[in-house]
Amino acid sequence: MSEVFLRRLTPSLTPFVRRQQDFHILSIHRPIEELRQRLQDLQPAGLITEWLPAITDRLLQLELPTVIADTDFTYPGVTSIDVDDHAVGAEAARAFLEAGYRSFACLGNGAPYSDQRIHGFRQALEADTSCSVHTEPSLLEARYSESFTSPSDAMQQWLHDLPKPVGIFAVHDPLGRFLCGACQTLGLKVPEQVAVIGANNDELVCGLSYPMLSSVAIPWEKIGAVVGEAMERQLAGETAPPSPIQIPPGGVVLRHSANHLAVEDEMLRRAMSYLSEHLQDPISIGELCHDLRIARRSLERKFREFYRCTPWEMLCRMRVRHARHLLVQTNHPISRIAELCGFNDPERMAVVFKRITHQSPSHFRRTPRPG
Repeated sequence: MSEVFLRRLTPSLTPFVRRQQDFHILSIHRPIEELRQRLQDLQPAGLITEWLPAITDRLLQLELPTVIADTDFTYPGVTSIDVDDHAVGAEAARAFLEAGYRSFACLGNGAPYSDQRIHGFRQALEADTSCSVHTEPSLLEARYSESFTSPSDAMQQWLHDLPKPVGIFAVHDPLGRFLCGACQTLGLKVPEQVAVIGANNDELVCGLSYPMLSSVAIPWEKIGAVVGEAMERQLAGETAPPSPIQIPPGGVVLRHSANHLAVEDEMLRRAMSYLSEHLQDPISIGELCHDLRIARRSLERKFREFYRCTPWEMLCRMRVRHARHLLVQTNHPISRIAELCGFNDPERMAVVFKRITHQSPSHFRRTPRPG
């Protein structure tokens, strides 16, 4: 696999080394014939591999017990494990809708996961909402963390023509970083005119973007644990599942490129800042209005006009989004997550969580699940 992917999975594969399993690491970017020859020389008991077009098919010809760590394509006798890419796109769409955006767009790169994430994004939007899509295929060949390509003329025209303000979902973090740079080149302000959400929540890429990139979190540690367990089952002679194992994503980690504070109205901006800062506190909207010295009726009217919901409903959505992130990214008991998200008790969290997501917190957390 690539070094980027290895960095993601290593924390969860380490425990399997303690079970007297040794790992040899080969870069998937080596020439395919060299890869095949090295594997034949090593004679490993099993193979964990990242998916790449053409490369994967040639590696599977070696007929080793195999786990593919990042695809929902299925192969006979092989375990495929992937994040639910449709759900990744849906998470980004929900974050933009929650922030009150009316104009939406997607930037893809033509890869299979790109199409799935864009499809999930568009499905999660309201039925009568349009979404402009642009594909920049030149970036498909770049290494994950590389950032030196200039936007095409077609992309520059696309960005210029989009109605502003617009929320753009970039299907992975390097595209999001690239998009932020393209906006800077064109004189478009991020997030005031163009809000950007990427995917994968890669700390290196998101942290080196200007402004820092918001992103859909992927539970890499959980994926790594499922990969290790699947490899053990393969080595024990168990039959690989006929469907891919899909892991739900976490929520959106908001940074500077897309946040609730990119709102022109000062009252809304102050209210959203207050809600964000007091997410864990058992606050009421009456307390918010008292502390900020604003009229409750005016606040509720502006929330309905801009966010299409009440301030209380917005607080519930923000708490549930935070709970979704903690359910996926941590092993905290649900009672602790309820406390961290400002709910009075787990029962109250379960009621609100189910009303917004249509499933219970325990059902949402249950992974892996078949695709």
